[in-house]
Amino acid sequence: MTDPTPITPRVARELTKPVPRGQQKGQQTRAVILDAALSLAAHMGLEGLSIGALADVTGMSKSGVFAHFGSREELQISVIREYHTKFEEEVFHPAMPVQRGLPRLRALFERWVKRVSVELDSGCIYISGAVEFDDRPGPVRDALVEMVASWQAALGKAIGLAISEGHLRADTDGQQMIFEVHGLILALHHDARFLRIPGALDRARRSFERVVSYYATPEGLALTTSPPQPARKARG
Repeated sequence: MTDPTPITPRVARELTKPVPRGQQKGQQTRAVILDAALSLAAHMGLEGLSIGALADVTGMSKSGVFAHFGSREELQISVIREYHTKFEEEVFHPAMPVQRGLPRLRALFERWVKRVSVELDSGCIYISGAVEFDDRPGPVRDALVEMVASWQAALGKAIGLAISEGHLRADTDGQQMIFEVHGLILALHHDARFLRIPGALDRARRSFERVVSYYATPEGLALTTSPPQPARKARG
């Protein structure tokens, strides 16, 4: 039997979070199962998830694992949502205190690149899931599309704020810029994870700056070498 999955910080928080006694054990168990499922999916893809494999890594019975999700499909959807939550915690939320506009957009991309750097030995569920479910309609594909679309919407908002702040040109095509920036991440995954090409992370960063320089205003370009500033407080 595979060694039990290690307790991650998220699971540790779940184990210590105060909840009614009647719900506590179930929530704790579900958190452990979901964390193990996320680890398996990162290495084997969503299609690699099975109740039996999760029973092995958690030391539970198959019926015990099944009782928390009800179906393999619901398990896959729960893993997608959990991955998205972690993605937001590591990429989106830390960038929000940064000054709105180009500094925040740059912070989002840098956090995204750093997440890729720690996924080189596992994988991105957004990307692997897209390969697995791109031509397979159903709830799992819908969940993947929803999560990726919500992240692209966040990028679009950051680009819109950069335009309103005068850091990007007023005629900037937001969808085109999202396409280009997202394409850099896909290329980074391919070169760094699949081809193992040294320096891919730095190439992605340089390419991002080239994209920015194309759309940036003189004021935006002046921010390139400036350290990120905290977001300004809204006026009362």
